[in-house]
Amino acid sequence: MSAFYYPRPALVQALLDAMSGQDPFSDAANGIFLSAPRRTGKSTFLRNELLPALESDGKLLIYVDLWSDRKRDPAALIASEICAALKHHLPALVRGARSAGVSQLTIAGWLKIDPAKVGTIEGLTLPDALKVLHAAAGKAIVLIIDEAQHALSSEDGEATMMALKSARDQLNRPGDTKLFLIMSGSDRDKFLRLLNSSAAPFYGSAISKMPLLDAAFIAQAAAKIEAAAPHLMPVNRDKLERAFARFGHRPQAFLAALSEAANALHQPSPGFEDEVLHAAERQSAEEEQGMANLYLALRPLEQALVWRMLEQGGRFRPYDAAALAFYSEHAGEKASTAQIQNIIEALRSQSPSLVRKSAKGEYAIEDVGMYEWFQRLVAAGAWPPMAEN
Repeated sequence: MSAFYYPRPALVQALLDAMSGQDPFSDAANGIFLSAPRRTGKSTFLRNELLPALESDGKLLIYVDLWSDRKRDPAALIASEICAALKHHLPALVRGARSAGVSQLTIAGWLKIDPAKVGTIEGLTLPDALKVLHAAAGKAIVLIIDEAQHALSSEDGEATMMALKSARDQLNRPGDTKLFLIMSGSDRDKFLRLLNSSAAPFYGSAISKMPLLDAAFIAQAAAKIEAAAPHLMPVNRDKLERAFARFGHRPQAFLAALSEAANALHQPSPGFEDEVLHAAERQSAEEEQGMANLYLALRPLEQALVWRMLEQGGRFRPYDAAALAFYSEHAGEKASTAQIQNIIEALRSQSPSLVRKSAKGEYAIEDVGMYEWFQRLVAAGAWPPMAEN
């Protein structure tokens, strides 16, 4: 099953319609913000389907994955890709001017720049760089930023988002969109911080929940198995759907288990679907046990802090009176601001880090899956986890 790929042309077309103005309720000119859990096919869809469709539609494409190198500042990653596009699309006039040593060049009749600095954005604001790029390429720009919430992890990253908002406002006019911004995020709470306050870069826009792969994905996978191994007909689609849900709608994990269970080398027999379902249940249990072990390895005051963060989510404030009282109550010892500061820094510095800090000083649990795990245990009346005897 490793070669299996499920295309989503309807989703591609919906996005193209939104960008072309055919959807009367679309706000695509102000930005498209797509949210989906990690490993559910979001980035694969953007790279394998949306990018080629936009290229065929005559757009100039810039794609940036802010998780491609998490050691680099997000601002540097974005600037690097814009610089690469500038180098590729600037006309021969600019390249010739640079080699001839011309000290100043006018682009599009209005912007004077130093040709030696083109491609570095040095001396250019980000909006001006995108204006130059549009003028040089003569086509609308689509800037796709994957895992956009990571931009808020640095001050420069946050400033870059503000600059992109400014570029959008300068380049676009009603009925004439020269710069489309498409951003995706796998952590909805962190992603919302780009939009949900008057100080946020894209305040007023809304996040769209990207549809998860559904029964049609399972049906196509089942049909492929039936075509390759008729003796397994009919494949139990209901069990495969349940397994896929247990895998958290993550296609890679699901297809790996399906490939193992239905592999011809293993001489699969009817009922192989149970193996896939059991694999999903095992993986889910292992992941949850791993989170429980991580939590239980913490000291009481550390556990109380993590508990508070999981409970409060985006409303978490580490040092207010209510938080300090919570820590003291659940840890069985009085908590001070200095203690909590030290604990937060320790949890941030461990590898892998348990806590992340945004450029604005907001804290959150690094692994968004822990929030879902917490909510499931609370709903089941099983929180907090207890050590096994």
